[in-house]
Amino acid sequence: MSEDIKITKKTSIGDVIKKYPETEPVIKKYFGAGCFTCPGSKTEDIAFGATMHNVAPEVIIKELNEVIEKRKN
Repeated sequence: MSEDIKITKKTSIGDVIKKYPETEPVIKKYFGAGCFTCPGSKTEDIAFGATMHNVAPEVIIKELNEVIEKRKN
């Protein structure tokens, strides 16, 4: 069963890490390795993380979704 869930600004960082482990390099690139052990990542969304790391959320979301699309193909 394939999921067509697209990552958005409101998707929690923790959900991305859990559901899409292949996105780890993108998370590390923009947010650092600390996201994987930070308790806040379970509830903080992509938009919040992007703001905290001074990156446009759209850039991160685009890369995350590209990684997921490659996995499906």
